[in-house]
Amino acid sequence: MYLHKRHYVKNWDFMKPEERHEVTVKIGGTPHSTINPEKVCYVVEEVGYWRKANAIHKWFVDNVQEGQDDCKEYWVPREKLKELLELCKKIKESAVMVDTKIRNGYSFTKTGKKKYNYVNGKALQNSEVAQELLPSQNGFFFGSTDYDEYYMMDIDNTIKILEEELNIQYPEGFGQPEYLYQSSW
Repeated sequence: MYLHKRHYVKNWDFMKPEERHEVTVKIGGTPHSTINPEKVCYVVEEVGYWRKANAIHKWFVDNVQEGQDDCKEYWVPREKLKELLELCKKIKESAVMVDTKIRNGYSFTKTGKKKYNYVNGKALQNSEVAQELLPSQNGFFFGSTDYDEYYMMDIDNTIKILEEELNIQYPEGFGQPEYLYQSSW
């Protein structure tokens, strides 16, 4: 699961020298021979990465992708990122973690029956807020649906990613970047 930031950096003839962008791509200190800096229109950065954060993915599908879970790239308005950040903060504020046994994968018995493996860990004492605001989602390759320390790690990671990104102050005249979300299951 990726959140990319795309900056428009195309130079136009009418631009003043102080408005123009300079893009350089090097390999081993030498300019890359197959990239013409004069033809570069966008610079794309990976600003967020998640793995099996199914509640976060579900939020993007429901709030950005109009319910389409098709691994395509979707434009994400900055305001939507702010909404997701606020939801994660509310969950973090309400979270009370308690020691318990949590699921950690599964194995199969000799008869072929699936058996969950448990380890000592932490889980949300009361998961109602999390279930209401950012419910987990099951599915192939979607990871755990439990409201445990791994769920909270996804929440913490999302807060870190979005706070860092949304707190960037861009210079006047630079323009705001576009954000794009894409997943691959």
